[in-house]
Amino acid sequence: MAQSGTVQPQSRISGQIIINELIRNMELGRLELGYSILVPCIFSVYLHPDDYVRVASVQDLMKEDAKRALTACLAKWNATGGLLRRNAPRKTYRIASNGWWIGLFADSESTVPPGDVEIHSELNDIAQPGYRGTKTTLIDRAPSVTSARVARDRENTRLRTGPVFAEIRYQDDSGPQTFLVTQNEVSIGRGGEDLWVDLALYTTEEISREHLRLRRDPGNGEFKIMDLSRNGTWLNGRRMAGNVEVPLPERAEISLAEVVSLCFEVRHD
Repeated sequence: MAQSGTVQPQSRISGQIIINELIRNMELGRLELGYSILVPCIFSVYLHPDDYVRVASVQDLMKEDAKRALTACLAKWNATGGLLRRNAPRKTYRIASNGWWIGLFADSESTVPPGDVEIHSELNDIAQPGYRGTKTTLIDRAPSVTSARVARDRENTRLRTGPVFAEIRYQDDSGPQTFLVTQNEVSIGRGGEDLWVDLALYTTEEISREHLRLRRDPGNGEFKIMDLSRNGTWLNGRRMAGNVEVPLPERAEISLAEVVSLCFEVRHD
């Protein structure tokens, strides 16, 4: 779930902006239950690298202030009835963990502009079935995908000279596609003008610019897969550990951040 505000870009990030966006993310990410309302308590905050350098030395103080602000906001909602509909039964706002966790990170994918902040949150440190958390951004962003780039990248889904080792079937914002694997290493992700990937996906920023990599052993023809992403890769329903290469079955379902699914199949013809 992604929400964008209407706040104009800031030239420099501040601690108060980050705290305000954490509160907004908590509000947008609430999950109503029968007698209570859960709100996110795990927050990953991504900043432009220059902004991160500016605040890194005081991030512990900033996190302490942010946790106090989140606690105060939760107490206020419980005291006043918070965000519930008028005449609705009162429910308690709470978190599903023992406390708040806030992490500050420098954006490594060149998606967060200076003065902006991107926040990914979860209800708990253990992922909730059917709940993908909340992503919020401070400002609207222009789409980076152009028709020329689609045409350029899609040339790589066509058969090139040499044998086809495997095929990958999937559907993204550009429609149903089939990628023919004719090389021994395949990088997969959103890519970008300054980052080439073999299989470029057109989808949300939940998918990393280089999300995963496949590698084929020319000696025995076996494939391996490595997750390189920020939001995770699932192999046949099980989440992979990051930056660890594991065997890839001859037929497999690969889910990228639970947003795009790839059907992988080795070809023997």
